[in-house]
Amino acid sequence: MHSLIVVSHPLPQSLAQAVARRIADGIGETGHSSEIADLSAEGFDPRFKESDITAHLRQAPADAAVLAEQARLDRADALVLVYPVYWWSFPGLLKGWIDRVFSNGWAYEEVPGGRVVKKLGHLSIHLVAIGGADLRTYARHGYFGAMRTQIDHGIFGYCGAPVRRSELLLPNAPDDASNVIDEAGRIGRAIFDQPAAVAA
Repeated sequence: MHSLIVVSHPLPQSLAQAVARRIADGIGETGHSSEIADLSAEGFDPRFKESDITAHLRQAPADAAVLAEQARLDRADALVLVYPVYWWSFPGLLKGWIDRVFSNGWAYEEVPGGRVVKKLGHLSIHLVAIGGADLRTYARHGYFGAMRTQIDHGIFGYCGAPVRRSELLLPNAPDDASNVIDEAGRIGRAIFDQPAAVAA
């Protein structure tokens, strides 16, 4: 089985990038495959443009860049999003990727009568947020619950994509993120829950 790991952080040496690589390693350890989509390095344009509106209204096909991302997702059995928490949500680059790629007609379909057809039931979702505050701060203000409502339910629930994992990883200390890297390996090994079958 195959997983698309999407990471949103501009620095190759960042913790988010290290987590994405460790998740990919963990997936590989179970005999499955993965691809890392580094949105910053690849120069994905997150701006929702006039062409995105016409695609949403089904008046024209989506841009080639959007179609390429949808094709990546069509090849995947699982989507893993790895991102630092910015203002209690995704970074803008990742939000723009979702805004543009998870479009009407591909991720969901608005049909007459106000009904919505959810089209991504085949794609399991694994969310890996990396926080900068301590767990008590997130709990005291209800931030993680709010993120889950906004992201897990508001985005992926709308498209019918089942969220299998929604994690908030917090480093032990500002200069010690070994626990986060260890957890990333565990997450990778658990994405498909069992090793791939070996061909005879």
